[in-house]
Amino acid sequence: MATAAATVPRARAPRRLYVGLAVLAATIAVVGFWPTYFGPLVAGNVDTTSIIQFHAAVYVGWLGVFITQAVLAATGRVAWHIKLGRFAIGYGVLVIVVGLFTAFARFELRVQAGEVAAAQTQLLGPLLDMLVFAPLFAAAVYYRRTPELHKRLMIVATTALLIAAVGRMAFLGSPRNQLLLHLVWVAPILLAMAHDFWRHRKVHPVYVLGLVVLALEGPLGRTPARESQVWQDMSGWLVTWVT
Repeated sequence: MATAAATVPRARAPRRLYVGLAVLAATIAVVGFWPTYFGPLVAGNVDTTSIIQFHAAVYVGWLGVFITQAVLAATGRVAWHIKLGRFAIGYGVLVIVVGLFTAFARFELRVQAGEVAAAQTQLLGPLLDMLVFAPLFAAAVYYRRTPELHKRLMIVATTALLIAAVGRMAFLGSPRNQLLLHLVWVAPILLAMAHDFWRHRKVHPVYVLGLVVLALEGPLGRTPARESQVWQDMSGWLVTWVT
């Protein structure tokens, strides 16, 4: 009896881990957007467009679904996890649609305001976010009956969405310390990797692949991409299309 009881906490540890990682992801989002959005929202004087309000509501909702799913799995409510999962699939598609719509809507507003250079520069980030999140989310859905793959893909996909929040963390320095920014951004993945190594003495390939993809998609990869002639030509064509 003593031996069996002693093994229960260790068996449940991975499930608790994913609850902690989900809460960490939400915390990163709140901290990053607190000065520009959540703080003013709490104070009742947020000043932003309805598009941004809707975008923020959808993304906060995604984090809420993510945490809820982690809690349901951790507490053994698998049937409820599956039921909510059907809703989460549709909600994930909504995240992608709203992310793309918001990116192009803000691009058009900036162009019409005469801020063409800013429009071209700031469009790339949201597009890359969706370009990374969409296939990771699709893979997580495809492998939803393989928990060891599914939960790791969901961690990587949700972490990919946090870059905008981390980029707004003023305490990371001005200009931002790029290495520190990246470490804060991928903290959920790094912690998950450390847990994998502690328990199994190996790191799951999903996390390794995720770090590589996010490194290429992150700040270190975005700057040369924005300055490339390919992006200048593509975004320039979009400018002429919306004017």
